Amino acid sequence: MPKPLHVAVIVENVPLCVDTRLRKQVDDLLTAGARVSVITMRDDGNAKYREVPGLTLYEYKPPAQPTSAVGYVGEYGISFAWATWYLTRLRLRGRIDVLQLCQPPDIYFPLAWVLRWVGTRIVVDQRDLMPELLRDRYDEPPKLMFKVLHWLERRSRRVAHHSITVNSYLKDRLVGAGADPDQVSLVYNGPVLARTANAVAEPSLHGDHRYLVCWAGKMGRQDRVELVVQAANHLIHELGREDCGFVLLGDGECLDEHIALTRELGLERWVSFPGWIPESELFSYLATADIGIDTSLQVEVSPVKVMEYMAQGLPVVCFDLQESRRLADGAGVFTTVGDVAEIATKVAELLDDPTTRKQLGDTGRRLITEQLAWERQTPVYLKAIGGEGSALTGTVPEPAAEG
Repeated sequence: MPKPLHVAVIVENVPLCVDTRLRKQVDDLLTAGARVSVITMRDDGNAKYREVPGLTLYEYKPPAQPTSAVGYVGEYGISFAWATWYLTRLRLRGRIDVLQLCQPPDIYFPLAWVLRWVGTRIVVDQRDLMPELLRDRYDEPPKLMFKVLHWLERRSRRVAHHSITVNSYLKDRLVGAGADPDQVSLVYNGPVLARTANAVAEPSLHGDHRYLVCWAGKMGRQDRVELVVQAANHLIHELGREDCGFVLLGDGECLDEHIALTRELGLERWVSFPGWIPESELFSYLATADIGIDTSLQVEVSPVKVMEYMAQGLPVVCFDLQESRRLADGAGVFTTVGDVAEIATKVAELLDDPTTRKQLGDTGRRLITEQLAWERQTPVYLKAIGGEGSALTGTVPEPAAEG
């Protein structure tokens, strides 16, 4: 009887318990009969995964949160060292059939080449692009850093047997960086229908407000959550809509800044920050809300939050960006990029138009059910991991060792 497929995964930027995409992938791999090893940052939330049959976590102490380019180099260096240590231990104990790199950062290609030479299949899961993240986080990033990041990107493309990514923009970039178009698969990061279907609306979450607008996600500098607060300020103080509350669900490096801005603008009555909450509570908020909002300016991003809004039948209001429109065309209202006042105006118009809200929400729910839900992505993901002709129920065709 063949041994179960062994898939090793490296995830650097967040721990497993926070990485919703990786958690869905791990569930798929385990269900398909694979054995999974995940190298990840230590976190209390990882506890529920430490005893899962077939899953082994290799955890390391999280590096200090970087505040500069030098800080990121230090963070990546520490993470690379731990990945090297744990992959070496894993390989000495037995075969690694597949190595999945959750990127960014694009730094693990040297380890991938070593494993590829001894027969491991390499799969790169590209979620974001490092040059774009640098551009979005800093006003004037050094040009040399862009060159270095693009160089790292090309190295990662060349080592991969197969790449998966979340949208067409990123697929085009992967091909431009040297990936074979036939070896790049789109695996959207949609929600799991089996979990979103269990969400129950809770009217008390409205608090003292007739209407509720939700934002959900990690509050990184590139996410531009301050624009949500500014839109709330315009809606409430300029348009006089004191009947609408905003709830910003999540945490991150900019949380304290956004809370301070809310106080500065006198919005404490209308804008709340519950912090990072379990998925079931998140879906309950979304099932209760009237509108989902996103103010990201990242043209290359397919916002997970937008798909979560759509799964709960929430109409979406966001800037008119390429990938946001591809996800939510027919399920949302799109505004001039960067125009906070227009965002607020469109929210006000939707609050006064329940018929349109329902039409948009129904379209969004249908798009998720028929195209974007994670259940629709699972076959593509497993095929990318296992290779052509594999159902990933045991072993996969072995890539030839390279010398």
